[in-house]
Amino acid sequence: MGRNPVNILGGFQSASDRGDGNSSAWYRVYTYPWFQILLISFICFCCPGMYNALTGLGGSGQVDPTVAANANVALLSAMAGTALFVVGPIFDRIGPRACLLIGGWTYPLYSGSLLCFNATANGAFVIASGAILGVGASFLWVAQGAIMTTYVPESQKGRAIAAFWIIFNLGGGVGSLASFGMNYHSTTGTVSDGTYIALLIIMAVGWLLGVLICPPRSVRIADMQASPEVEKSWLKVAKLTVKTVCDWRVLSMLPLFFCANVFYSYQQNIVNGMTFNIRSRSLNGALYWIAQMLGGLIMGVLLDTPGLNRQWRARVNWLFLFVTGMAIWGGGYAFQLWYDRRAAQGKKQDIDFTDSRQSVGPIFLYIFYGMYDAFWQSFCYWLMGAQSNSPAVAAILVGSYKTFQSVGGAMAWRLGAMGKSAMLQFAVDWGLCMGSLVLAIPAVLAVTLTNTDENSLDEVDLKYTQPESGEDHRA
Repeated sequence: MGRNPVNILGGFQSASDRGDGNSSAWYRVYTYPWFQILLISFICFCCPGMYNALTGLGGSGQVDPTVAANANVALLSAMAGTALFVVGPIFDRIGPRACLLIGGWTYPLYSGSLLCFNATANGAFVIASGAILGVGASFLWVAQGAIMTTYVPESQKGRAIAAFWIIFNLGGGVGSLASFGMNYHSTTGTVSDGTYIALLIIMAVGWLLGVLICPPRSVRIADMQASPEVEKSWLKVAKLTVKTVCDWRVLSMLPLFFCANVFYSYQQNIVNGMTFNIRSRSLNGALYWIAQMLGGLIMGVLLDTPGLNRQWRARVNWLFLFVTGMAIWGGGYAFQLWYDRRAAQGKKQDIDFTDSRQSVGPIFLYIFYGMYDAFWQSFCYWLMGAQSNSPAVAAILVGSYKTFQSVGGAMAWRLGAMGKSAMLQFAVDWGLCMGSLVLAIPAVLAVTLTNTDENSLDEVDLKYTQPESGEDHRA
């Protein structure tokens, strides 16, 4: 079966769309890689962005964070069990649009469960919704990662990550600012019903936008590798999954993936949730996600530095991540000593942002924590994008990322739900993050100049998509 000609913007036109009419112009824009990057960014603005606005409040806006912590454990456990060996292979069969539609509706469900909890205190529904969201989030994030890391040329991957991170975290920032305004005069410690309703509506809009996502075969760029449709089978996808994950470069990246969300529980429930009152927690949540936007922009610039080849960019950015991590977590240690002294006096959830004597230091620490999260995850995505230009391989890599990220996050949220000391949670987070950076050095040093190099993971994909002898390839 013949391929459609490539249009001037990098997409493929169908026969019905070729010509000079308005439909042709729209199709060229629709299949333009950067249009799709911005679209998936806005979908994540609406769905996980609003979810982040909820979790950033500490305890998802509740006085007692235990139910929200257990819901997060259920969410992350479900994601860990499905992202790699369930959703990754399914993505290669059904494509990103179907994955987004399957997964997106679970976000408004979770917000609705918190609305229900405000009225009925039904914690079981919140936890069950968290588990369902874990499966849905696997579908959404695998599709997002494959789009972000393969729909643009290698030289633009850092910018694609930056653009996504800015728009996505704008969702958390806007949602938190809205919550700040709606709860400015609140004295209950719990966010209002209107907050949950507003976030639910925005999440539903993001889910519906998934119908506009374009499949990889329609968004072609020069260095994208794609498996022929006829070659896709469950057995070959399973072989490709095992071969990709067992590659030594990917194995050395797994500790980085494990730590990608390990600090959320401590930062959101202790640094923010147990230190500030409800309106200040909302404001801090906004600042946290806005800081992530700035962090994504900084990493986007560093990861696409034109004066350095890709190998040196990997090394420079690893060093940047290590140095800034030690500095920020070092400041976090000073905060934790101060927090422990206050906790011994029975003080919690009492600091208001207007009390500059006590609030300035913790607020700035929380801002830098948010910025470092963007540094970390942007670097992880860039490393994955440096392994392959194939959407099939990218989906597997993102699936492994989400699996191990979720395992680490579930472990951390469980520590919080079990009531482990704040100092213990802090020490675990700091130690794991710096240790995983050291373990990732082999993967960083192995980054090639381009994914068409002989040793890149694209070679793995090509090997496992070669036609078998005697196989019929008629369309």
